[in-house]
Amino acid sequence: MLRFGILSTAKIGRELVVPALQDAENCVVRAVASRDLGRAQAFADRFAIPHVFGSYQAMLDSDEIDAVYIPLPTSQHVEWSIKAADAGKHVLCEKPIALHAGAIGELIEARERNGVLISEAFMVTYAPVWRKVRELLNSGAIGTLKHVQGCFSYFNRDPDNMRNKPDLGGGGLPDIGVYPTITTRFVTSKEALRVQASTERDPQFGTDIYSSVRADFGSFELSFYIATQLAARQLMVFHGTEGFIEVKSPFNADRWGPEEIELTNQNHAHSQIFRFQDSRQYKCQVEAFARAAGGAMEEHVTLESSLHNQQVIDAIYRASEHEGWETV
Repeated sequence: MLRFGILSTAKIGRELVVPALQDAENCVVRAVASRDLGRAQAFADRFAIPHVFGSYQAMLDSDEIDAVYIPLPTSQHVEWSIKAADAGKHVLCEKPIALHAGAIGELIEARERNGVLISEAFMVTYAPVWRKVRELLNSGAIGTLKHVQGCFSYFNRDPDNMRNKPDLGGGGLPDIGVYPTITTRFVTSKEALRVQASTERDPQFGTDIYSSVRADFGSFELSFYIATQLAARQLMVFHGTEGFIEVKSPFNADRWGPEEIELTNQNHAHSQIFRFQDSRQYKCQVEAFARAAGGAMEEHVTLESSLHNQQVIDAIYRASEHEGWETV
């Protein structure tokens, strides 16, 4: 059993990841840390966690845990991932693990220096839905892939929300722009070569709230938009010469809607629906992480993959400043 400590009492940990850890076959939550000891105790009481710490470093120094889950504000991810690694703990860190690609090199150095696993928490790459999309593409189910289309949007104008605070790493691209990018890369095993983009910022918050992106992968193109102040929508479509695949609930598979893929042939004469009942992508994620941390040859999100993904996001920001293509 991999013994986890939870670094902060953030909502995503409270609502999604800690329940998944407690449901997992090879993980156990042993500790929680918060700079507010009262919050940490309340969190521990809710989940029957035996050890409570009033500082992050105190938990990292403890022998009670082997691994740390980090759902801190984005601007603190690199700092505390490195501190956890230097304390000899494996690290599962919420996305985005960094705000620019250069910082991921520091994480790779920390991983190598300490011999631990550091992985970005892209739960989608562990979801049966996305593994099936990859299988269908690899089997030639839609012929030659030519275009991927995606969108991810929600509406959030809360000035106290970290997504609307630049100093905490807020903004649409770090929060949700990473998803069309990682899923496309995951199912195709291809990397973006160049991008075109336009981005709009909120005049009050200063964060990016809308981006329209075109990414050239060489043999196919990805186009997507993301927004933090539009009606909620999620969709991914993979269009090939012989048909297309529509992913109905691509990112929040356990909350958004039906966990479903529809495969349609070239002339719409036939379609096939694949349904996934309660795929529990967060549970799949933590169990795979635990196996990888234990030395198994388990597929997981490597820092090298995180580096490639962040390079795309960095290029989108640069491309938004001018007309034409920006090299990734």
